[in-house]
Amino acid sequence: MQRLALSLLLIAASPAFAQPQMIELQAVGEQGAVDKTTQTEDVKFKDDRYERMTVPVRLSGTGPYRFLVDTGADRTAISRELVSKLKLGAAGDATLHSVTGSSRVGTATVPSLQLTRKELSVNNAPVLESSNMGADGILGVDSLRSQRVLFDFEGQTISIVPSALPERRSEPGEIVVQAKRRKGHLILTQATANGRRMNVVVDTGSQYTIGNSALRKQLLAGRQLRDSHQVELESVTGGKIVGDLMFIREVEIGGIQLRDLAVVFADSHAFKKLELNDKPSMLLGMNAMRAFKRVSIDFANKKLRVVLPEQSSLDVRVAEAGPIRTY
Repeated sequence: MQRLALSLLLIAASPAFAQPQMIELQAVGEQGAVDKTTQTEDVKFKDDRYERMTVPVRLSGTGPYRFLVDTGADRTAISRELVSKLKLGAAGDATLHSVTGSSRVGTATVPSLQLTRKELSVNNAPVLESSNMGADGILGVDSLRSQRVLFDFEGQTISIVPSALPERRSEPGEIVVQAKRRKGHLILTQATANGRRMNVVVDTGSQYTIGNSALRKQLLAGRQLRDSHQVELESVTGGKIVGDLMFIREVEIGGIQLRDLAVVFADSHAFKKLELNDKPSMLLGMNAMRAFKRVSIDFANKKLRVVLPEQSSLDVRVAEAGPIRTY
């Protein structure tokens, strides 16, 4: 059975009975102050073996270290190895919700995290194994929610700018989709799979797009799915679930069209935490986003912008995203 790498997606927690040391991590709020100070900076990213993006990050003046850019992760996380190396202070235990389930983890305080020129501090960062993350840490929505993040797949760079700054001039092939916020995440509701309505969550930390059972049931009813074989999904916590890899003939998101998109259908814990378990939904992974020249995610203004390549090139990019990459 083949394996795919997944994101953290969502972290939240509640105190455990008879365990007063358990802290409570709230999900990222619906609104945040719009950032007006972060310096514009192009950061060169690298692809990990699962085709996700890692960027160089400095912690307390040391590094750089490789952090996974994960727009599906609620909070920034750090590896156990870095916590030990940098002697970061423990901040208590918490319950972590990932795409494969929930687990208890330790947390740490990161006094200084620097990707752009602006330094951030991170409280209660979940501590995970670097072998499970495939990186030294994860940059989550809590570090990005008042900013606009531009992924330039052709230039292999990530630009992080204040959401308050004007957008760059529109260019040929650009499409803008208005989103909604739910528990800090951007939900795209102007979306269909083979003409049937669905919800979409943008998740740059996941190698593949994941569909829930409600979406699968809706498409199977019309015999609108093709091909199927089982794959094993593994999250950054080390949790595993089994899903079925299938292809959706046409996905449309606010005017963006993708054909023959590979989707893994699985009963992911993430849909339940986002209150999408019973609604046809998908987590849009890197195999879909790499079809575009550029993708801009604006958390504060709730917008997704993509720049399409020539149509023939778009079809090739989506087709090339089909094969599974194994361990």
